Parts: sequence; C-alpha cells; structure tokens
Amino acid sequence: MKKIIKIINLILLATALTFSVTACGQAAQAAGNSNASSEGGSNVTIKVGANITPHSEILEKAKPLLQEKGIDLEIVKLEDSITPNTGVIEGNLDANYFQHVPYLEQFNEENGSDLVSIGAIHYEPFGIYAGKTNNLKSLPDGAVVAVPNNVTNEARALLLLAQEGIISLNESAGINATVEDITDNPKNISFKELAPEQLVQALPDVDIAVINGNYAIEGGLSVKDALAVEKNDGLAAKTYGNIIATSPSKANDAALLTLVEVLSGEEIKKYIEETYDGAVIPLK
Repeated sequence: MKKIIKIINLILLATALTFSVTACGQAAQAAGNSNASSEGGSNVTIKVGANITPHSEILEKAKPLLQEKGIDLEIVKLEDSITPNTGVIEGNLDANYFQHVPYLEQFNEENGSDLVSIGAIHYEPFGIYAGKTNNLKSLPDGAVVAVPNNVTNEARALLLLAQEGIISLNESAGINATVEDITDNPKNISFKELAPEQLVQALPDVDIAVINGNYAIEGGLSVKDALAVEKNDGLAAKTYGNIIATSPSKANDAALLTLVEVLSGEEIKKYIEETYDGAVIPLK
C-alpha cells in the first residue's frame, strides 16, 4: 500500500512540474510578444500647420527623415497668418511653422496667448518688387508703396526702404519702426497697407511693393528679380528667422524637438539652398 501511495505522489509531482514549466513558457512568450509590440508599435503623430510655400514644402522633405525616427508628420496647409496660431491654441495643431519671433510676440500680446518658439529654421529676405516703377532711382514724387499691414512686417518693410535710402527712420526705432518714425521722406511716398498675401496681386496698382519672401515665391516672383533685398547680415536676418512655434505645455515634447533637429540638419539645409535660389536661407 505504501508503495502505491509513493507512486501516486511521484505522478502528482511530475504533473505539477509539467504545468509549472508550461506556465513559465507561456509567460515568457507573452512577455516576448509584449516587448515586440512595444518595439514595433505605431509611430507618434504630430500635426503641424504651415504656409504653403516654402514651409509646407520643407516639411514634406522632412517627412521621411522623421519616419525613420518613429514620427509621422501631418502637415496642415494654411494660407493666412492667424489660423496657424489659433489652431495651436485650440489644440487642433501641435505646432506651426510660418512666422518669426516678432510676429509671434505681437500675436501673443494682441490675443493674450503664450505661444513659444522652440527653434528657428530659416530666413526669408524681404524684397522690393517693381509695380509701375521698375527702378528705384526712377521712383516718382508721390509714389505709392505697398507694404504689409501687420505691425512687425510693416516695420521690416520700412527698414528695407530706409536701407535703400528711400526714407530715413529714427535711429532708435529698430524693429519697432512705424510710419511715425520716418524722419525724412524726400519722394513724398504714400503707403498702401495690405495683407501680406495680397501684395503680389497689388503690384499693377502701385509703384513698388515690399513683399515677404514666402508670398513672393507663391506669386511667382524670384528674389533675383527684386529691386532690392534685405542684407543677409543685417538686423532683419538676425531678427526674422522663421520658427517652429507651439504651446508652453509642448515646448519640451520629444517629437517636436526632433522635428526642429531634422529641419536644422544638413539634408534640409541642402534642400533649401538648392531649391529656393536665395529666396529662403537656412539658418546656421
């Protein structure tokens, strides 16, 4: 009888060991599957609002570079200079790429917002383009000059006109210059303030227009055709770099910081230099 009981106990022990080994194997397999899922999981997606030219085009070039880093980039193309910021504020966009810091600061002040820059990518030289007058030396008395109608870009236009000796500005005005800071206007020019995206269309109706680089490109203008362009080593180049902007809560977001890293990399810099022929200049 004792021998039978001993045999039964041995059978039960063997059975228990078999269940234990099987359970361990299943657990290990489950853990392995879990790790594989984590390593091969879906990419992080970021949604970025951008002007069509050149910002969206540059972002398209960055897409495959970001995918290699586990980030899917969704580009929302916007033509105005308001909705890219309101989209970030409302949470419809993670970030935007279309503006410079002075414009961002002006927007924040006027709208009670607190958007921040997480990196400057490129600079677009402002140019003076011919309308009815095709030479700055031939600018007639009482000429009409079209300029952007927002504060920061109008100041930039005035600085370029001053650079070319068309007007003189109060030396202390700097990037905050307004028409009130004009100290000398020998040609008695008058200013026609228009939305930046309307300046190219207005050329037939004005003597000259001072136009943002991106809108000039969209309108089929080449910076090489400009009557004058901002100096690359001047105040404008140091001030008006186009940035990636986002909300303070996402300022340290890993995916957005990777976006800035990719856009600042050599491959994107080379693309900008080869594509825009001086109309867009990568920041070093």
